[in-house]
Amino acid sequence: MLKLYGYWRSSAAYRVRIACAIKGLKYENISINLVKDGGQQHQPCYGVLNPNHLVPTLQDGDLILNQSLAIIEYLDEAYPEPSLLPDEPTRRARARALAQNLAIDCHPLNNLRVLKYLTAELGIDEQQKRQWYHHWLKTAFGGFELQLEQSAGLYCVGDEITVADLCLVPQVYNAERFELPMGEYPLINGIVGRCRELEPFALAAPENQPDAVI
Repeated sequence: MLKLYGYWRSSAAYRVRIACAIKGLKYENISINLVKDGGQQHQPCYGVLNPNHLVPTLQDGDLILNQSLAIIEYLDEAYPEPSLLPDEPTRRARARALAQNLAIDCHPLNNLRVLKYLTAELGIDEQQKRQWYHHWLKTAFGGFELQLEQSAGLYCVGDEITVADLCLVPQVYNAERFELPMGEYPLINGIVGRCRELEPFALAAPENQPDAVI
């Protein structure tokens, strides 16, 4: 059985959970609590699996793999049905680009270790931290909304779920958690609403994870 090391609130782990749910893949959920015990991701036993001390990490037999987008592409190739990337090359590239806009350009600026550094090392207060968070989300969502004008159907790229949707839903979850006003992004809101109506997205939602603390 697959093993997925993650944390219920981790956006990156959330993406992988959605992929597994869409593909109907069973996995052992192993919680790595990012805030408990000084951050369990820093414990030596986990560092052996993921020297970057981040989540998620996927174990599939002898394969141990980090980085959510790499994990999703691996799952898409190893367990190809249903595919998370379009067959047509232009749409395939567009789905990858949209996913990377969020997973590479936006999310790393707002993840837990950056926020902790801002407050603990640079001494910014909670209001300044929220301003930082909102700035980068608005920057990302503004561009994403414009790109959706060219690519969207029911979902980010046409009418089929792709890796772009797997990245968008967790990022909007974060935006809502940090109370970013979302009224400027009707295309994003529509896509996220439709995704959340699908069972795989509900199964993967943070509040439905066994390690969730609400």
